Amino acid sequence: MGTSAMLRKNGSELGSHGVTLVDLETRVTKDDHQALRLWLRLLSCTVRVENQVRSRLRRDFATTLPRFDFMAQLERYPAGLRMNEVSQRLMVSGGNVTGITDQLEQEGLVVRTLDRGDRRAITVKLTSSGLRRFREIAASHEQWIVELLGGLNQEDRQLMFGTLAKLKNHLSAFAPQKPPRKISTVDRRK
Repeated sequence: MGTSAMLRKNGSELGSHGVTLVDLETRVTKDDHQALRLWLRLLSCTVRVENQVRSRLRRDFATTLPRFDFMAQLERYPAGLRMNEVSQRLMVSGGNVTGITDQLEQEGLVVRTLDRGDRRAITVKLTSSGLRRFREIAASHEQWIVELLGGLNQEDRQLMFGTLAKLKNHLSAFAPQKPPRKISTVDRRK
């Protein structure tokens, strides 16, 4: 079996000869715990949808999913976000955010400014052409998701949505706790 990253990239699509390629579920058997089989089924579906979205973003808009996700974050905050906030929201390194910002800035889709509250921080926001471009892509993205989940009727989608909400709530109990904030020398004197 390949690595998780490789399986994630490959998903489980049919090859040119109709042969099913490796999939995240191929290693499970009926003897494996149902929770493991369910986890791999969820992951397999996620990877298939994500692969379709990535492919369509490249094909139709000559862009990438990270760039789309970046712009989606900025669209929600018209005044912009600090670079470190974008990094946290996307759960990627600052270097990745800087690289995407550089590309989008060269295309005139975002602009960087010094943060008024902290001159060491940089805020990035969509330009008016960036907002128009994002909205164009987002409209297609929504239609793709509707199409890709079209194999489920409304009742199926509602049931899955509710069930996954229960799982998400349960998983919140396992979220890592933030370490206590260090108190600086200045704070101690207060």
